[in-house]
Amino acid sequence: MKAALAPGIRLLRALPRDSRYRGLTLLLTFLCYVCYHLSRKPISIVKSQLHLNCSATGSERRNASNGTGDCSWAPFDQDNYKELFGALDNAFLVAYAIGMFISGIFGERLPLRYYLSGGMVLSGLFTVLFGLGYFWNVHVLWYFIIVQICNGLVQTTGWPAVVACVGNWFGKGRRGLIMGVWNSHTSVGNILGSLIAGVWVSSAWGFSFVVPGAGIAAMGIVCFFFLVEHPEDVGCSPPLHHAASGEKDAEGAMGDDGPLGASSHTSLDRSESPKEAAEEPEAISFLGALRIPGVVEFSFCLLFAKLVSYTFLYWLPLYIGNVAHFGAKEAGDLSTLFDVGGILGGILAGLISDYTGGRASTCCTMLVIAAPMLFLYNRIGQNSVGTSIAMLVVCGGLVNGPYALITTAVSADLGTHESLQGNAKALSTVSAIIDGTGSVGAALGPLLAGLISPTGWNNVFYMLIAADIAACLLLARLVVKEVRGWCGCTARKRG
Repeated sequence: MKAALAPGIRLLRALPRDSRYRGLTLLLTFLCYVCYHLSRKPISIVKSQLHLNCSATGSERRNASNGTGDCSWAPFDQDNYKELFGALDNAFLVAYAIGMFISGIFGERLPLRYYLSGGMVLSGLFTVLFGLGYFWNVHVLWYFIIVQICNGLVQTTGWPAVVACVGNWFGKGRRGLIMGVWNSHTSVGNILGSLIAGVWVSSAWGFSFVVPGAGIAAMGIVCFFFLVEHPEDVGCSPPLHHAASGEKDAEGAMGDDGPLGASSHTSLDRSESPKEAAEEPEAISFLGALRIPGVVEFSFCLLFAKLVSYTFLYWLPLYIGNVAHFGAKEAGDLSTLFDVGGILGGILAGLISDYTGGRASTCCTMLVIAAPMLFLYNRIGQNSVGTSIAMLVVCGGLVNGPYALITTAVSADLGTHESLQGNAKALSTVSAIIDGTGSVGAALGPLLAGLISPTGWNNVFYMLIAADIAACLLLARLVVKEVRGWCGCTARKRG
C-alpha cells in the first residue's frame, strides 16, 4: 500500500510557486543575518573573562602558562583594560563603517549569491581566528586588533546583500510589515550569540568564537547552494520595481502571488532572453545613489538613531547595574528587554508605514515620542523592577523601531525609487550608503558615552535625547512632503 504524501509536502504543494520561493528567500536571508549577529556578539560576553575581577583565592586565578601572571588574559590584565576593549570595539565598528560605503558598490556588480556566501565564509574565518588566539596562547594586542578590522570589513558584505535580495522579491505594498518581522534577525542573533558564547566563556573562551564562526561559514555554504537572487531566475512573478520603466505600483491590483500580468512579461526570465540581458541597466554609481531623493536625509537620520541604539547596546547593562544596583547577571537579563521592545517596535513601524504610506512620518513620530520616554526612563525607570521592565520595552520599541524601518523597508524603497526609471540595480548601493552612515553613529555613540559617563549618567541621557531630536529634524522636509501628499489626496477625493 502506497503511503500518503507527508503533510508538510502537501502544504508546500498547495502554496503558489511564488510564495514558496519568497518564503525560502525570507528564511535564508533571515538565517544569514542571524549568523552575522551571532558571530559579532561573543566579544561582549568574553570581555569579562579576558579581565577577571580577581580575588586572592586560587580558584579565580588563571594558569600561569597562559602568560597572564596572576589572572586574566594578557594584555587585558592591566589597569588600562577598558581602553584596550574600546580599541577592539572601535577597530570593528570603524572598519565596518568605512567598508560599508564601498561594499554596496561591489554588491551591485557581483552576483549577490557569490558575494554573500563568500563574505559569510570569510567572516567565519576571522571569527574563528579570534578564538584561536586562546588555543595559540596569543597575548599580542595587534593580533586581535587586526582580526577585528578584517572581520569588520568582510561583515559589510551581509547587509546590502540581504536587503537587496529581499527587495528583489517583495514590492512596496507589504514591504514594511514583512521587513519589520524579518528584521528581528538582529535580536535573535544577539540572543543566540550570548547563549552560545556563555557556554564556554568560563572554561575555554576560544570556543565562544570558534563555534559561531563555524556556524556563519556553514550558513554561507547553504546560501551558496539555495539562494535565488531574482524572481525572474526561476520564472516567478516580479514585484513592482522589475516591471517596465515608468509603471506605477500594481501590487495592490495584482497581488504579490497573483498570475503574471501584462506588465510583468517585459522582465520575465532574464536568463532566457539574450536581448533583455544585453539591455540590462548598469549598476548605479555612488554619487548617483546619493542623488536619489531621500537617501541623504535618511542616512543622517540613521546616524543619530543608531548612535542611540548602540549606546544602549554597549552601556545598558552597566547603567542598570550602577543605578539600580543589580548584579551582573540580573542587569544583563533586564537589558535583553530592550531588544524585545526593538522587535515589537520594528514590526509596529512597518505595519503603520505600510498602512499610511509615510515612512518618514512614522519614523519621526516614534522618535518624537522616544525623547521624553528616554528622559522618564532615566528619572523613574529604576524605581521598581516592574517600572524598569515596562520602560525598557517601550524605549526599545521607540528607539529601534525607526532604526529597523530605515535599514530595511526605507532602504529597499529608495533602491527602487521611481526616479531610477525601472533600474532596480541600486538596492545594494543605497542600503550600503544608509547603513554605512548609520554605522558611523554606531561607533560614535559608545565612544561618547564612555567619555561622558564619568560626569554622570544624566549627561549621557541628555546626549541621547539630543541625538534623537537631531534625527527627527533631519526628516522634517520629507515629513512635510508626505503630509502635503495626504492633504492633496483628501482634497481630490472631496472634489
